[in-house]
Amino acid sequence: MQLSICFKRNHHKMGSRESGKDALRSGVLGNEGSGRRFLESVAIGVVVGTHGVRGTLRVQALGSGRHLRQGMEPVLAGVRRRISTARETPKGFLVDVEGVGSREDASSLKGEELLIGRGDLDPPEDGEFYVADLVGLTAIDDAGEDLGVVSDSFETAAHEVLVVRGGHQEVYVPFTHEHVPNVDLESGRILIRPPES
Repeated sequence: MQLSICFKRNHHKMGSRESGKDALRSGVLGNEGSGRRFLESVAIGVVVGTHGVRGTLRVQALGSGRHLRQGMEPVLAGVRRRISTARETPKGFLVDVEGVGSREDASSLKGEELLIGRGDLDPPEDGEFYVADLVGLTAIDDAGEDLGVVSDSFETAAHEVLVVRGGHQEVYVPFTHEHVPNVDLESGRILIRPPES
C-alpha cells in the first residue's frame, strides 16, 4: 500500500503535503544478519537514474525530500548506506551514497527505493500528518455518525484526497480544513465533511 510521508493541511493550497507517496512496509530493514528489525519502514525516495560517472544517483523524493540529506542512512537494495551528499535540483535530488562509486554501480540501483525506519522520521510539524497515522482512523460526520474508515490517500494538483471506505462505497474527501476540520489521532477519529456531489 502506498502512503505519504507527510502532508500539511492548510487554508490555501491543500496537500502541500510534501508531494509524492511513501510506502510503509513491514519486515527486516538493513544488512542481512545485522539482527536489526523495524516493524515499519518508509520509502523516502526511489532511484530514477544516474548523474555523471562517479555513482551519483538521481532520486525522486517520495514526500518533501527532507529526509534525503547528508548523514541519513537509508537501506538501498538491502544494504544500509550513508548519504554523503544530497542536493535538490528542479528534476529531483542528486544523492551520493557510500559504496556506490561508479556509473555502473548507480545504474544497477535504478528502481530501488531508499528506506528508513519509522523511528528515523522527523516528527511532523504542527498541522502536518503522516498518512500512515491517518489510514485506519474512523471517519465521522458532524453528528458523530460513523461514515467508514480512512483506507488510503492520493494527491491531486489542488490537494491531498483521503479515501474513506464504508459499507460498499468509497468517499473521496479533500484534505482541507473545510472538509476535514478535526483530526484526533488519540481517539482514532477524523471528522469529515464530504463535498456535495
